[in-house]
Amino acid sequence: MALRLTVGAVLILALAGCLGRPEPTAVAPAPTAAPAAPAAPRFSDPVLATDGRCTGEAAGAATAIEPGIGECDLVRLMGQPPTDVLIGESGRGGREVQVLYNEPGGRELYFFVDNRLERIVR
Repeated sequence: MALRLTVGAVLILALAGCLGRPEPTAVAPAPTAAPAAPAAPRFSDPVLATDGRCTGEAAGAATAIEPGIGECDLVRLMGQPPTDVLIGESGRGGREVQVLYNEPGGRELYFFVDNRLERIVR
C-alpha cells in the first residue's frame, strides 16, 4: 500500500510541475513575401503625351469613337489636338489618361485605361 501512495504522489507531483508553470516558447513570426511590384503596362500602339501629341504613328484601324479605341486613334478621328490631357497611374500600376475636348456645343471628356477608351462624359 505504501508503494501505491508513493507512485500516486510522484504522479501528482509530476503533473503539478507540468501544469503549474508553462515554459516560455519563442514564436518566430511567419515570413511574409513582399508584394510584387506591378509590371509597367506595355502598349503596342502609340500613346498621347501631356501636350496632346502622339508618341508615334497611330495604327489608324479605328473608324468610330467607341469604347476600346486607342488614345491616338481618338485624336486622329477628332481631326484636331485635344484641349487638355491628364496622364496618371491607376492604383494597380496601369496608365490612366483623361482627354478633354472643348467643342462649341460643350465639353467632351474621354477616359482611357491602359490605352483603351473606357468611357465618354459629355
